[in-house]
Amino acid sequence: MKSAVVVFPGINRERDMMLALESVTGTKPVAVWHTETELPKVDLVVVPGGFSYGDYLRCGAIAARSPIMEDIRAKALRGLKVLGVCNGFQIITEAGLLPGALVRNADLRFVCKEVRLRVENDSTFFTNRMTKGAIVSCPVAHGEGNYICDAETLKRLEGENRVVFRYAENTNPNGALNDIAGIVNDSGTVIGMMPHPENMIEPLHGRTDCRPLFESLLAA
Repeated sequence: MKSAVVVFPGINRERDMMLALESVTGTKPVAVWHTETELPKVDLVVVPGGFSYGDYLRCGAIAARSPIMEDIRAKALRGLKVLGVCNGFQIITEAGLLPGALVRNADLRFVCKEVRLRVENDSTFFTNRMTKGAIVSCPVAHGEGNYICDAETLKRLEGENRVVFRYAENTNPNGALNDIAGIVNDSGTVIGMMPHPENMIEPLHGRTDCRPLFESLLAA
């Protein structure tokens, strides 16, 4: 599986993500600088976490207008798989690839800790090696991870099984609607999530709960 990881000024999780992808898939990802206008030929593009452009304006708002995002949008419409994690979730949402918005955490504080996630949809390209209802541990690190959307969008997300991950066991760290931690678009090609699965795949991380998520990419 060939993958690319997009790098913006202020992003700081690109190496974590690239190491995770290489560790599981056996293929080193390509790093793509945000001013590029065309992606290489890949099966997956990942927009990683961090603080693109210092989180000015709104988290992800400036990065969403970077040149490379135009090609990502176009290719996502043609079936390219896109994964956005933390700031990446914010960026692809600001770019219109996913509905809703990520706003300030309910308590207005930055949160950095381990949460529990429940897999709500095990048929996506990132969860097919998981079991629906499975609970996994995963770290979070964000100040604007509170997922919101209008009532009609929320009804559609829930009714169409597009909530991929939900905070479980009262570990919602940000006040997100319906404990939503990750969603997928209507065609199943774009997934966004706030927690950092790339930081819980090796024994040295303390747990390997999220390794099956990356293994899912090989079976997608």
